[in-house]
Amino acid sequence: MKHLLRVFTVVLLSVGTLASAAAQEHSRGRTRFILAASWEPAFCATNQKKAECRNQSSSNYDATNFSLHGLWPMRQEYCDVSDDLKQADRGRDWKDLPGVQLSQDVKTKLDKVMPGTQSGLERHEWVKHGTCTKLTADQYFSIAAGLITELNASAVRDLFAKNIGKELDAESIKAAFDQSFGEDANARIKMSCRRVGNVRMISELTIGLSEDAIDPQQGNEPRLAKLIQGAGSTSFGCDRGVVDAAGF
Repeated sequence: MKHLLRVFTVVLLSVGTLASAAAQEHSRGRTRFILAASWEPAFCATNQKKAECRNQSSSNYDATNFSLHGLWPMRQEYCDVSDDLKQADRGRDWKDLPGVQLSQDVKTKLDKVMPGTQSGLERHEWVKHGTCTKLTADQYFSIAAGLITELNASAVRDLFAKNIGKELDAESIKAAFDQSFGEDANARIKMSCRRVGNVRMISELTIGLSEDAIDPQQGNEPRLAKLIQGAGSTSFGCDRGVVDAAGF
C-alpha cells in the first residue's frame, strides 16, 4: 500500500511539474510577427540619396517619431510571388515593382508613418512580407500603420524625442517599454545600431508580436501591449546609442 502511495505521489508531482512548465511556456508566448520601427534620421545618415532622406527636415513627423519599416511574419517571405517579381524586388529599385492598391485613407496614414513610400518601400514590403498574411494590402498596411502610431503615442517615443542628439542606454529604453506596455515588455524588443563616423546611432527597434497581430482591429482600442506581452522573449541587442537628429 505504501509503495502504491509513493508511486501515486511521484505521478502527481510529475504531472504538476509538466503543467507548470507548460504554463510558463504559454506565459512566455511565441513571436509570430515583428514590428520594425526605424529611427529615420539614423537611417538617412547612410542613405542620403534616397528621396525620403533628401527631403529630411527637423519639422518632419519622422524627425521626432518612429517610422514604419515593416510588419513581418516570422519565417515567411514572398508567398505565391513569381520568380520574376522576386528578382525585381531584390534589385532594390522598388519603384519598378507593381503599385500597391490602397484606399485614400490608408495611403494618407501610410505616407505619414512610412516616409520610405517616397522610394517605393511599401511595394517591397507588400511583395516580400504582406503577401504572406492572407490580408488585402489595405488591411495589412492599415494594421501596420495603427501599430506604429501606438508606439509613437508611448513613453518610448517621448524618451527618444526628448533626447535627440544625446545618447540613450538600454536600461532607459527598457524602462520606457515596461512603463508603456507592461512588465517585461522589454524582453520582446531588440535594438539595432549603426556606426556613422565615430558615432554609434540607434537605427531601429524590432518588436516581437503574437499571432493576433494581423487580426482586424476592433474599434480604436489600444492593442500593442497585448501583442507584445503575447510574444516570446529575445536579447536586447545594442546596449546604447545616440538618438540622431534630422539633417546631415
